[in-house]
Amino acid sequence: MSDTTLGPATTDQRLLRGARTRQAIARHAVDVASLDGLNGLSIGKLATDLGLSKSGVATLFGTKEKLQLAAVASAREAFLDAVVHPASTAAPHGAARLRALTDHWISYAETPLFTGGCFWAANLPDFDSRPGPVRDALFGHHRDWVTLLTTEFRHAAETGESAPLDPDLTAFQLDAVLMATNTALRIGDNTAVPKVRRMLETFLTPQ
Repeated sequence: MSDTTLGPATTDQRLLRGARTRQAIARHAVDVASLDGLNGLSIGKLATDLGLSKSGVATLFGTKEKLQLAAVASAREAFLDAVVHPASTAAPHGAARLRALTDHWISYAETPLFTGGCFWAANLPDFDSRPGPVRDALFGHHRDWVTLLTTEFRHAAETGESAPLDPDLTAFQLDAVLMATNTALRIGDNTAVPKVRRMLETFLTPQ
């Protein structure tokens, strides 16, 4: 029976169910990849975990690379919703937003939002020497995040909310410390969190 025979309403419902299933699979793939890495993803494992047929999951994604890309996109969306959007809404540009971004990032890693902690910390090292669409997607997100930090540090310096600083270097340093904090949290070392906040305040203390 064709979709035309079933009618547009039935077709729309099928498409909606397919989109929801694809979204649920991609979100679960993020959790798996935060633990095992994107290379640890498999259509068979996800199907088993979610009680779906392997052929059904394969139909939705087609290839492992497309599944990996869907996981990266899902992780990016979740990160923006948990860290970037709330900080941007709650705080003005500059020092206040840098504090908000850092606080939301810490909550994202502490909770954690993803089962294995920071998705980017888990997967960027695996793909730094693997050219291709997955690497481009991972590093595209990371570049956007560091650019955001750079912009806010530049604003803080220009408005006198911070000490004179190199925005690019300071953003690089904060990002590196946040990545290290994720590792510390995964091994049960909570002393890293106050250190991050102290370091940020050092950057933001006007001279």
